Amino acid sequence: MTEKHIVLEDVDLAVFYGINNANVQMLKALYPKLRIVARGNVIKVMGDEEEMCAFEEHIASIERHCIKYNSLKEEDIIDIVKGRKTRKDSAEGIIVYNVHGKPVMARSENQQNIVKAYERHDMIFAIGPAGSGKTYTSIALAVRALKNKEIRRIILSRPAVEAGEKLGFLPGDMREKIDPYLQPLYDALEDMIPTGRLQEMMEQNVIQIAPLAFMRGRTLNDAVVILDEAQNTTTAQIKMFLTRMGMNTKMIITGDMTQIDLPPSTRSGLAEAVSILKGVEGIAFIQMTQKDIVRHKLVTRIVEAYDRYDQKAAALRKKPKRGVEETPIFTDLLDWGDN
Repeated sequence: MTEKHIVLEDVDLAVFYGINNANVQMLKALYPKLRIVARGNVIKVMGDEEEMCAFEEHIASIERHCIKYNSLKEEDIIDIVKGRKTRKDSAEGIIVYNVHGKPVMARSENQQNIVKAYERHDMIFAIGPAGSGKTYTSIALAVRALKNKEIRRIILSRPAVEAGEKLGFLPGDMREKIDPYLQPLYDALEDMIPTGRLQEMMEQNVIQIAPLAFMRGRTLNDAVVILDEAQNTTTAQIKMFLTRMGMNTKMIITGDMTQIDLPPSTRSGLAEAVSILKGVEGIAFIQMTQKDIVRHKLVTRIVEAYDRYDQKAAALRKKPKRGVEETPIFTDLLDWGDN
């Protein structure tokens, strides 16, 4: 009788073993000639050597399935052991699965364009309104690449610029000071990677989240690097960031030109970069629109209302001024009703 220990490394054990160890019971039923004992991240197997080799091969496939989809059901185990495609393997257009096993996929035409551009280009600029899925789609692509072992790490960054409020000095160490600025990135990651595994990856620097200022001097190899809220970078900052690109690296730069929080005298580095880099081979530009917004339906209406207001304001600015009395006042654009 042969004995072997199989170590599960990257998998969420709660998902792998199933509720009340249902998946382990299924494996025991499929391999009645083997004695299978699962404790922690180690599966001890005893029995016939030939049977054990087949079991070990199938366990590796089951582990990959569990990591990829954050889900494992008894029917998935049966399909893998029988050499069939699982239902999720047969699905198309899915980028990755979230922590609840639900598919994350492009939900609009321009989100699909981001996915296509990722396959063909090493650098992508995704620009559009709030809620259009720029950041979420980008992080989903990065998580997929990491799970498929196409890269060794994910690096996420954004400029630490306050959105119209002066927060003053924040308490805590460096990590605690910058966390409020980076929370949207954590939210997306926590939706796709189990909390315990995410914490482990961050401790091992497999996933790095840092403010833009920490990028200087680095060469970023074997990674997907995402710069979020790039409209709040200066010319020097975005140039510094773009030139960090190393071998086997893809960069995704996202931003919304209607939400610039820089001082009025400072030009957005994103706007300048788009103008300068248009036509450069290897760089793709995706322009998102209100049609891509996938948040609450009110978000689309709010964005459209502000766009109309900005267009009217711009038109009034262009009118020739004949006198002080005739100078347009932008508050007149608002419909205050009969007061």
